[in-house]
Amino acid sequence: MPRRTAQEWIRTSMRTPGILIFGMVMAPCGWILDLTSTVAPNWRTLHSVQGQASDVIIQQGIWDICKASEIDRVIECNQVDTAYFNNQIIEVAQGLMVASLIVTLIGIAVAIPGVRCWKDRPQWVVAGLGGLLIFLSGVMTIIPIAWYTHILPNVTTTTTSTDIRVGFCIVLGYIGGIFEILGGFVMFIGICRCCGGKNRGEKPIEEVMGAQFRHQKPPSRRVEVPSLNRTRSSASSVPYSKDSMEDDVSFPRAKSPAARSVNTSYSGRPYDADL
Repeated sequence: MPRRTAQEWIRTSMRTPGILIFGMVMAPCGWILDLTSTVAPNWRTLHSVQGQASDVIIQQGIWDICKASEIDRVIECNQVDTAYFNNQIIEVAQGLMVASLIVTLIGIAVAIPGVRCWKDRPQWVVAGLGGLLIFLSGVMTIIPIAWYTHILPNVTTTTTSTDIRVGFCIVLGYIGGIFEILGGFVMFIGICRCCGGKNRGEKPIEEVMGAQFRHQKPPSRRVEVPSLNRTRSSASSVPYSKDSMEDDVSFPRAKSPAARSVNTSYSGRPYDADL
């Protein structure tokens, strides 16, 4: 489809397009989930720890390790495990998760001036760049999460255990990363010109103007009524006289019969029928 200029498209819906609203909602939600996944010490849990009580659980994150009890709900953090923190995945996860949080905030800050609704037309290039940054932040979240999940049983630690399970931080990290990837990708679609204005809630001017003309009612026909300037009779309240009505007739009128005279004095001889 050939590229169209901005003058050939017109917005007919709300000022802030739906794709930008979707991205601006998904990005903060993903950032909150990624923040929880980064700071919470529960990337994996170790059950049935050797040398510990049966109800003790070791929760390992990328910044801290905590020991919890399933019976009395007591949690002791700042546990020392040098072998665990010396793993390469821990250092990579720390750097990428923090970078993801920072890039997400930068992407939201860049996208806000482009999607603001107090302007007639959004700034698609600015909003698209913000969406690209949000998309990259989601990718930076998925990489360490997926890597850690892949080598979950092989992450070395000084604490031996027979039961290794995935922590809730992995689940939150996946969800948050997917939110940011979807939101950033949808926002970046607005910068693409291959689909014309369809992906931005716009319609061609010819289509909009044609719809307006179809719904527009035709103007009412004006009828010219001739005015009658007639002389007004002083003896009548109507604006014309009887003589003027007789003079205005364009066809001959029948003559009225002559009045019959009645003679009351009859001197003739009466007939038998009159008796």
